[in-house]
Amino acid sequence: MTVTIQQLIDTLHIKVQHGCDNLNRTVSTSELSRPGLELSGYFDYYSTERIQVFGRTEIAFLQQLPDEKAKDVIKQLCHPEIPAFIMARNLPAPQLLVDRAKEVGIPILQSASKTTSVISNLTNYLETQLAVRESIHGVFIDVYGVGVLITGDSGVGKSETALDLIKNGHRLVADDRIDFYQIDELTLVGEAPAILKNLLEVRGIGIVDVMTIFGASAVKETKKLEMIVHLEMWDGQKIFDRLGNNQETVRIIDVDVPKFTIPVKLGRNLANIVEVATMNYRAKNMGFDATQAFQEKLNQLIEINSGKE
Repeated sequence: MTVTIQQLIDTLHIKVQHGCDNLNRTVSTSELSRPGLELSGYFDYYSTERIQVFGRTEIAFLQQLPDEKAKDVIKQLCHPEIPAFIMARNLPAPQLLVDRAKEVGIPILQSASKTTSVISNLTNYLETQLAVRESIHGVFIDVYGVGVLITGDSGVGKSETALDLIKNGHRLVADDRIDFYQIDELTLVGEAPAILKNLLEVRGIGIVDVMTIFGASAVKETKKLEMIVHLEMWDGQKIFDRLGNNQETVRIIDVDVPKFTIPVKLGRNLANIVEVATMNYRAKNMGFDATQAFQEKLNQLIEINSGKE
């Protein structure tokens, strides 16, 4: 995946200082560089696939170099594969850099933000856009601030459960297909494809625009995935976990996500069960484990009864 310089400009409100004809150049990595050793002439590990960010320090150092040395450094800085140069704090690029960048076709951009903010904003945006993505069928809901993915076979009641949750004040992130991407070793974020945004399909009714019916507070654009609730039809044969001792996980991209399997049976209020499962998950994360507490009480009771014999 790649991002064009034009997309960066449109999204992050960066200005073009020079090179308006070269904004179709692409960026393929979220890593950025602030030239340091390169300004002194050391280019052995120069990362030519990265956007190069200049702040006060870099520009001031360039300007104090002797002309011949500065020309040599700038010639090497302006490698044809460099996607763009960005000047922080709306600083003007040195003329030598402008001239050489024009020759090679590298755009020079400006941002009003300080250098560290430029790097942070660019990195966050590029990591999101360039991240590996995986699409999963289900319904993604923000329940009590926890990102809950509801999965299950077609017709098991995923969308109907989501509708009840939305009526209870929770927020829809995506229905039918959710695109997940990884932003670090422990975090997955999900969002709806553009064509499905804010929409929920309910059998017998059709497509429902959740934001139109329930308001803007009933939808959320993106959410961190924290748990999966899998709905499975009750068949009387399978033994479901009753104490919570057997924690399942599902691996999505490179992250293991806790999974809870809920049997679907006539008369069960699935929305309430999902809410309780979410609250119980939050309680465990805060240090209270009801299963462990029960087991400790049971062990105490066994010890007391053993002492009476």
